[in-house]
Amino acid sequence: MNSIKSIMSLLEQVADPEIPVLTVLDMGIIRDVKLSEDVLEICITPTYSGCPAMDMIAVDIRSVLQENGYDNVKITIVLNPPWTTEWMSEEGKNKLKKYGIAPPEGAIIDKSTLFAEPKKIQCPQCESRNTLMLSQFGSTACKALYQCKDCKEPFDYFKCH
Repeated sequence: MNSIKSIMSLLEQVADPEIPVLTVLDMGIIRDVKLSEDVLEICITPTYSGCPAMDMIAVDIRSVLQENGYDNVKITIVLNPPWTTEWMSEEGKNKLKKYGIAPPEGAIIDKSTLFAEPKKIQCPQCESRNTLMLSQFGSTACKALYQCKDCKEPFDYFKCH
């Protein structure tokens, strides 16, 4: 019962409080799980430094583990290496799209292109690339706000980083 596999199964139940269709495993923020005789340590990496959801995520992780018999749970924040959207699972990216948020496309932003025209992100509603970035910041700091010129729907894009 007390195996890393069973712990990972429990962590699959912990949703991201800002995007509830994603789990902490979908997000790729679980960096390590260390199980000793008296302590279960879960190492997590925030998607952004200062991410307001991390405190709630830590509470939710501790809660689900304690409800399942792990009394001594330690949550450790790991900042290095910094989180990247490349750590998100493919299943998580598909969940984002079904939820109406365009998943991250490509690799981390190339700093030399910061002032170039924003790339055409695929609309999660109609799949058109005829889109326009309205704001570099959407409903949360990790998302940008776009609008599809074809279906006219606004949508969030989960930014690469």
